[in-house]
Amino acid sequence: MSDTIKEDQFYEKFKDGRIKCFLCPHGCEISHNMVGKCRVRKNSSKGLITLNYGKITAHNMDPIEKKPLYHFYPGKNIFSIGSFGCNLKCSFCQNYSIAHGNPECTEAMPEKVAEISSRQIDNIGVAYTYNEPSVWYEFVLDTAKLVREKGKKNVVVSNGYIEREPLLRLIPHIDAMNIDLKSFSKKFYNDICKGEQSPVMETILTARKDCHIEITTLLIEGLNTEREEIAQLAKWVSSIDRDIPLHLSRYYPAYEMDLPATSVKTIIELYNESKQYLNYVYIGNIYGFDNNTYCPNCKTLIVSRDFKVEIQSLVSGLCNNCGEKIRIVF
Repeated sequence: MSDTIKEDQFYEKFKDGRIKCFLCPHGCEISHNMVGKCRVRKNSSKGLITLNYGKITAHNMDPIEKKPLYHFYPGKNIFSIGSFGCNLKCSFCQNYSIAHGNPECTEAMPEKVAEISSRQIDNIGVAYTYNEPSVWYEFVLDTAKLVREKGKKNVVVSNGYIEREPLLRLIPHIDAMNIDLKSFSKKFYNDICKGEQSPVMETILTARKDCHIEITTLLIEGLNTEREEIAQLAKWVSSIDRDIPLHLSRYYPAYEMDLPATSVKTIIELYNESKQYLNYVYIGNIYGFDNNTYCPNCKTLIVSRDFKVEIQSLVSGLCNNCGEKIRIVF
């Protein structure tokens, strides 16, 4: 297995042996035999290498709704894979054991992943998820090209913390993205996630031009649940497109954060606030909440998600009752 990154891909080597990585906004300057903040890109005698190419820590056949993607092939399954490493350090990380730990790995090259995906029944393609896919960049790009050749779809579930050039190279091979917009506060990103907010917003603006996107915000009581902040977030998403689905997910204690789970009352209040600006808002991590899709014009039930996912009132992309265009990809 070759782990060397191509010489023209996103790094520069200095005369003193340090390497500057241009894959993500951190722009790590990495000394010899050291790794960047993501823990998977290393300055070696070969140059900048990636330590997680072909290394898989988790794989599963998931409902597409689990990504979460509610407006992209609803009711279908997708082969989901992940590796290790992440370029943010969120203290509430839900997948910290693979994002920041040293998990056991199995090895599989892009050809194998594409082959497995292509012969699985009722599977639309491959989702790169669980850890941060952008730090698995070379593997994701190589695999996505092969998956597309086999007529399948590619989905990326990402924190959006990637530079513009690598994102532009990747997007032509990606069909849908769920991007975490963790807060509308720069301080939250700096203090809680150890990163910057603006690159994530730029990723959303860039990605939505060429692929289907949905956005997730994990709500943490007292940290990113001020009504005005969520209103600003929803307004900003609406300024791009009112039809972009926003998933408001409930926080539970994890990793280095032991705050109480976010109250259902708070989440419902913020859901109602967001609905003033966006046509499609959904709640995650709360059992029994109504996450059906309704026509934003006449409120007819379009997709039911009670016990199983079923299309109810959609014909040729239009509401069967009033003719409103419903932004769902089939």
